Amino acid sequence: MIYPKAIATLIEHFQKFPSIGPKSAQRMAFYMLRMPLSEVQKFAQAMIDAKQNTRTCEICFNISSESPCEICSSTKRDRSIICVISETKDLIAIEKTNEYKGLYHVLQGLISPMDGIGADDIRIKELLSRLTAEEVQEIILALPPSVEGEATSLYLTKLIKPFGIKVSRIAFGLPVGADLEYADEITLARAIEGRREIN
Repeated sequence: MIYPKAIATLIEHFQKFPSIGPKSAQRMAFYMLRMPLSEVQKFAQAMIDAKQNTRTCEICFNISSESPCEICSSTKRDRSIICVISETKDLIAIEKTNEYKGLYHVLQGLISPMDGIGADDIRIKELLSRLTAEEVQEIILALPPSVEGEATSLYLTKLIKPFGIKVSRIAFGLPVGADLEYADEITLARAIEGRREIN
């Protein structure tokens, strides 16, 4: 089907979003066409506001409305621990637990030679400079259990060990309510590796 140019352009823009294929982009475009103009204007303004009013924290590279971000400027955070994550959405997930009280470092990606992303393309140098400037005693690697996550974790561990700083990794395993028969081998292996003694 040949769409009017304006709709075709809108569909093309929606397709640029991650995990949005042609059919999903088409559904989103037609949904937007059914919205009242005032709602479309609010939606467009929200996108512009988000782009104009957010910045990257100069210390941890979290997305924030100010720099340094609220976490880096807080006097209540434990400055001896830095949790290394790949993206801001991981920070939000960890913060929702209300368990972690240290600082963060957002790499803004993972090492992925297949995608042409090397160590110099993510925020590794900045992490290392924080280790010399701050009183860090532990680095927690909270990177995904993917090939890229594993490669990045191994690389970081080799770089951080000479600093004499403890390097730990979050445990991976089965989610609550999951059945063993449906878990993949890697998840099961991680669950067994991360086992703890029952007291």
